[in-house]
Amino acid sequence: MHTPVRPGSRSPGPEPAVPDGARDLVVVGGGIVGLAVAWRAACAGMTVTVLDPAPGDGATHAAAGMLAPVTEADFGEEDALRLHLAAAAVWPAFAASLHAAAGADVGLRAAGTLTLAYDPDDLALLRRVLTLHAAHGLASRELTVADARRREPYLGPRVAGAAWAPDDHAVDPRAVHAALLGGLLGPLGGGAGAGSQPGTLIGSDNGSDVRAVVVRVSATRLALGPAGHVVGVHDDAGRLHAAGAVVVAAGWASGALLADVPGVVVPTRPVKGQTLRLDAGPELALEHVVRGVVQGRPVYVVPRTPVLDGPRAGHREVVVGATTEENPDDRRATAGGVFALLRDARALLPGIDEAALVDVTPRARPATPDNLPLVGPTAVPGLHLATGHGRNGILLAPLTADAVMAGLTGAALPPDVAAALAPTRTDRFAEPAASSTTTPR
Repeated sequence: MHTPVRPGSRSPGPEPAVPDGARDLVVVGGGIVGLAVAWRAACAGMTVTVLDPAPGDGATHAAAGMLAPVTEADFGEEDALRLHLAAAAVWPAFAASLHAAAGADVGLRAAGTLTLAYDPDDLALLRRVLTLHAAHGLASRELTVADARRREPYLGPRVAGAAWAPDDHAVDPRAVHAALLGGLLGPLGGGAGAGSQPGTLIGSDNGSDVRAVVVRVSATRLALGPAGHVVGVHDDAGRLHAAGAVVVAAGWASGALLADVPGVVVPTRPVKGQTLRLDAGPELALEHVVRGVVQGRPVYVVPRTPVLDGPRAGHREVVVGATTEENPDDRRATAGGVFALLRDARALLPGIDEAALVDVTPRARPATPDNLPLVGPTAVPGLHLATGHGRNGILLAPLTADAVMAGLTGAALPPDVAAALAPTRTDRFAEPAASSTTTPR
């Protein structure tokens, strides 16, 4: 039998009693953030249960997978920039570790990002952004249109200007999620392998004989002990999943799940986006992420690694996106949204006209009022957050997992990483509105 690793807590005083038969950790949410936390915890020796009725079917399923701290930089968002730069630095080692554990390619493409301006007004905006990059010492520079065409020969005839960000890359979120499931439920967990269907408990009836399980149920509320500490999570089947600690990584639904927990304020909301997936043949052999501004409207085109053999040799998936709507997660695509994405993408890359449109994916991202996530321990002993990542959940997933693990185990993060994570502290929305004091993480 595995000897539990007792998760830590931010609150002082003796460690709360852990229920008999409990897992070390329950993670609510099986998207890329929740699974990254669960995988790190299982690697550290913890027993882990993940609760999600459809793992990976939320924002992870729609995401294009850009790792873009430079091209996502915006005016007045210095905290987000520092956080995103720290997150990007973690990705290469995370991808290598996951590949070694799961034996699966996660589609990491370190090819850089090309940003295009469609008309003179768009070029003026691009140059303002490049000035912002220079002020922060970021690696980006303006290119001539001729230089841009040499990097990406498929550009359309009407491009006013371009810029190059060599360190902004991309991964395939669906491949990362599949690898995390494989790493979590494979030999590490002692249960089902990567090809198994998650959902049924593996091993004994309460899952205590294996390291990690994924259960396809919805969490409905936390279970608190007499002293106010977390002792588990109730699901919609009426079952209590007892645990020494709980990590809530339920995306935009996190706030509703925690609405009745005293002292915890999680104002997550859904912000809907739509992405398109194209099947492009060898005649559109894109090699770089292409981002653009077309008459003030942002758009991105993200190519995957091409198929190497078989009947689809030379074909690759191409993801098109950038819509943002303050709307609920109704999973319904809009005709106008699909039209706008195709219109603006083909203005920059006319060759996409010949690609097959194979998938339209509307999903809601989890947003917060200040556009920063909530990461780490809360005022409730045993309760940790990993939610509210907005547009950058894929980029932030490995760093979030490291931060949550530090909170669970009491380990110290490197000072620069801790400083980058400080604005994500979980108590910031529970403070009085008039207070401007920053509490150390």
